[in-house]
Amino acid sequence: MAADLSLIDEPYKFLKIALNPDGSLTREDQVPQAPAMPELASETANPPSQKQVALSKDIPLNATNQTFIRLFRPLKHTTKLPVIIDFHGGGFILYSAISAPFNDLWNIAAAVTPALIITVEYRLAPEHRLPAAYDDAMEAILWVRDQARDVDGCDPWMKELADYSNVHIMGTSAGGNIAYHAGLRSLDVDISPIQIKGLILNQPFFGGVERTSSEEKLSRNPYLPVSASDLMWLLSLPLGSDRDHEYSNPLDVVNPKITSLPRCLIRGFEGDALVDRMKGLAKLLDAHGVKVVSKFEEGGFHGAEVSDPRVVQELFSQLKDFIYSS
Repeated sequence: MAADLSLIDEPYKFLKIALNPDGSLTREDQVPQAPAMPELASETANPPSQKQVALSKDIPLNATNQTFIRLFRPLKHTTKLPVIIDFHGGGFILYSAISAPFNDLWNIAAAVTPALIITVEYRLAPEHRLPAAYDDAMEAILWVRDQARDVDGCDPWMKELADYSNVHIMGTSAGGNIAYHAGLRSLDVDISPIQIKGLILNQPFFGGVERTSSEEKLSRNPYLPVSASDLMWLLSLPLGSDRDHEYSNPLDVVNPKITSLPRCLIRGFEGDALVDRMKGLAKLLDAHGVKVVSKFEEGGFHGAEVSDPRVVQELFSQLKDFIYSS
């Protein structure tokens, strides 16, 4: 949703956060969290607008870091399904894998794609600056690998339904950035027998010191103004880094490993200040031999699927086409 335009020049207030003396954040805008639904709830327990079409459960990932995954599966399915490992948005500093808008989205996506969807509760900055989220992402990928290796000891939903030959890494906004870097990191690790068939970067969050044309044109948009994205990078990048750090700007210093990345779906909106950076990444990958499916729509804005049902349906349609065409 659009925020108060009067706060665009006050990014802490715009994002409803306050920086504490110890470097932690007070997050004032607490999005409700949704409980896992490992069993089918009664009809009276589910409002019609949030009808349960999938089951979900939480599984610990790293007890020390207090990370976990939420695993979604369709209510009724008997054949093997693609696996999607997803990372939520929030500029690395906000929200949770179990925030209600994300939970509701994946409840539906698990059924309509259909797929097994793993959404990851990664550590947030500035309490845990990058690369902490990338480390958590790799732990989630290795969790899936270990499920495939230990058939007898793995999670029963994974044993029943997971197609380990069709795994996709996905993320939205900051989660798209995480998915990209997790895809690069996975190239250095033995993840057999799972096969990562694609990256899905939904409005991925990247930055840079020099402004792009879209950032200048849409710098004061009410969804993600440049002042807010700058603050997110300030709070999430390693101390002393600027926005041309490799975590933020993959176009500044090109990682030679990108030639080995799987096919990528990159989605964005012309009304998003970050759209030029998304297009730049798509061109970079294409130039290095990666098969890229680009979907850039007129209008829209950063995070449009949170409030626009049409955009949600388009996301699901493109997600299904991409995953099942691999």
